[in-house]
Amino acid sequence: MIEVKEAVKVFGKVRALDGLNMRVPKGVVYGLVGPNGAGKTTVLQHICGSMRPDEGQVLVEGEPVWENTLIKAKIATIPSDIYFYNQATIQDMHDLYRGLYAASWDEERFQQLRPLFGLDEQARFRDLSKGMKKQAAFWITLSQRPELLLLDEPVDGLDPAARHKVWGVVMEEVAERGMTVLTSSHNLRELTDVCDYVGIMESGRMHLERTLSELQDNFVKVQVAFEDDVLKAPAGFELLNQERQGRLFTLVVKGSAAQVEAAFEQYGPVFINILPLSLEEVFIYEMGGVSHEAILG
Repeated sequence: MIEVKEAVKVFGKVRALDGLNMRVPKGVVYGLVGPNGAGKTTVLQHICGSMRPDEGQVLVEGEPVWENTLIKAKIATIPSDIYFYNQATIQDMHDLYRGLYAASWDEERFQQLRPLFGLDEQARFRDLSKGMKKQAAFWITLSQRPELLLLDEPVDGLDPAARHKVWGVVMEEVAERGMTVLTSSHNLRELTDVCDYVGIMESGRMHLERTLSELQDNFVKVQVAFEDDVLKAPAGFELLNQERQGRLFTLVVKGSAAQVEAAFEQYGPVFINILPLSLEEVFIYEMGGVSHEAILG
């Protein structure tokens, strides 16, 4: 669905994209994560066609996005900062978008989503809270029936109930229509629940791309205790973190759960428990430790 090949974008002395390679399969939810300044928003702007790379290619369905109206018609985006005309009502923006996206607009879908969002269509955007504006953006955008939905910090400003509601309707579109979703977010706990693929960016490059299950299977948390209270850690595994509380050792180890458990079992522990890491924990250890904790939502 999306291919970014050796993309470069330079702003003055800053290389916002520095030979970025990225691939998003069709019909998946792909979570794009990374520290502030990694280039996440910049690549989203290239994929929606509002920017052109200085070098490299940005392709959707095998075609360049830049100045390609047929491809752009299949894409919808919800940026982190929602912009609507302040004097306009939700109904006004409904009328505008229905005209702009006449080929794909689904009025029946718009009416179906009305009770879900429960917003007053005559309310002016200047009178809406940030969370209400974002819900209105999802209501209007999903009524376009996009094939590709780009989200930048999609649930920022929403309360937990609204977040659950928004992700529910997005996942419904993915399941029923095969819509592709590319979302950039600092809320890694939330991405763990919705993403099929994860890409970790750093300094304008892709640090790694994996399915979520592959990524989580590469790191495990081991809780282990031994009869003599002495830690016995097998060789051949990278130890990323170690803590102790009483007799219990808690280790973060790079490796698959089955391999790590088998390696520890040979030392005859009196207790062993193997736990998967959350996406948040994977990100912290993959990016070099606790120095990245501060950027996580």
